[in-house]
Amino acid sequence: MSAQKPTIVLVHGAFADSSSWNGVIDKLKSHGYPVVAASNPLRGLTSDAAHVRQLVSSIDGPVVLAGHSYGGSVISNAATGLDNVKALVFAAAFLPEEGESAVTLSGKFPGSTLGEALRPVPVTLPNGSQVADLYIEQSKFHAQFAADVPEETTTIMASTQRPVTDAALAEGASAPAWKSIPSWVVVATEDQNIPHQTQIFMAERAKATVVTVTSSHAVSVSRPGDVARAINEAAQATA
Repeated sequence: MSAQKPTIVLVHGAFADSSSWNGVIDKLKSHGYPVVAASNPLRGLTSDAAHVRQLVSSIDGPVVLAGHSYGGSVISNAATGLDNVKALVFAAAFLPEEGESAVTLSGKFPGSTLGEALRPVPVTLPNGSQVADLYIEQSKFHAQFAADVPEETTTIMASTQRPVTDAALAEGASAPAWKSIPSWVVVATEDQNIPHQTQIFMAERAKATVVTVTSSHAVSVSRPGDVARAINEAAQATA
């Protein structure tokens, strides 16, 4: 490896916040990586990606960019054309082709039960557009999002979840960074949000290095060691 370890930038997805990376951060820090857990606005794919892109552009030196869930769509949009991003890591995440949305990909194969668990709340964005903020019903959060995480933890996660707009999940992606940047994919086999068959399809299409784990959608919480190892592998392979 080069003398300078890359900065690891972590991007959470919908129904989560930056604390969902805490276990991963702890393990990466123990190996000497500088880490930034970005706050994903979850307002719209283009604007969310622009937000993350500005953050990544401000970092001196190489970056490994990792995203969970909808955060995968965000990092793929954000990293296109950024020379300092050396690797992408997708943890139970979307890897959309240009024009694809999270909604279309989640329905590509059977298995997602997310729609049945959502609670929409009307909201007006700063530009005046009317959208819906989507939450997972708190009573359904454990089974839907994080069935392999202790319930005392998922109770807090359900209460602190960040909503995503329906417009963000329906917005088509721009040219994907995974076509030009080496990518790693952590596939969660017990995912109720993004069917694991969809995750495998996207990983194979991207010719990514695949790590398969027995996990719910909340893989960064339930299997932080596996996610951190995939990030470390990506960092070492692209140093």
